[in-house]
Amino acid sequence: MPERCGWCGEDPLYVAYHDEEWGVPQHDDRRLFEKLVLEGAQAGLSWITILRKREAYREAFLGFDPAKVAAMTDGDLETVLQNPGIVRNRLKVFSARRNAHAFLAVQREFGSFDAFLWSFVDGRPKVNHPRTLADVPAVTPEAEALSRALKKRGFTFVGPTIMYAYMQSLGLVDDHVATCWKRAGVAGKGPGR
Repeated sequence: MPERCGWCGEDPLYVAYHDEEWGVPQHDDRRLFEKLVLEGAQAGLSWITILRKREAYREAFLGFDPAKVAAMTDGDLETVLQNPGIVRNRLKVFSARRNAHAFLAVQREFGSFDAFLWSFVDGRPKVNHPRTLADVPAVTPEAEALSRALKKRGFTFVGPTIMYAYMQSLGLVDDHVATCWKRAGVAGKGPGR
């Protein structure tokens, strides 16, 4: 059995997320918007809770098309709040529409949300070298800067801790621990190898 970062445990959904998604550089604006909404929904909860509800979120928020989410009415969002497949928190649900409007504004300003986001790490992943999970910070100066920039543009549920998790999940930061098969030095030890 390959070694992984300890946070994913043995849950097959979590293991697949770790192996195939977490820390893999992502540049597709729709995926960036999806993760922004999901990370905000996760605030105060465990990520596995949101991961298990991701398909319901995709359906409720129209495939995470930011233009479609921005066009959702109060009535549409009230309907979303009745969906037992998502976290039914009014502030979090309504923040998806607000963040969609802000997301579209960033796209207009920078040409893409991707260009804006990756500027916080100079366009390439920041590779850290944590030996253990205890060495992984909860927040960094880059996450604080991203949080400030997003708040200034009207985004909500984008605090520095949430933004660091966002950056990790989208591969802007590589925080795989030293013994994890996803680390460059041990990559040959992964599943199926």
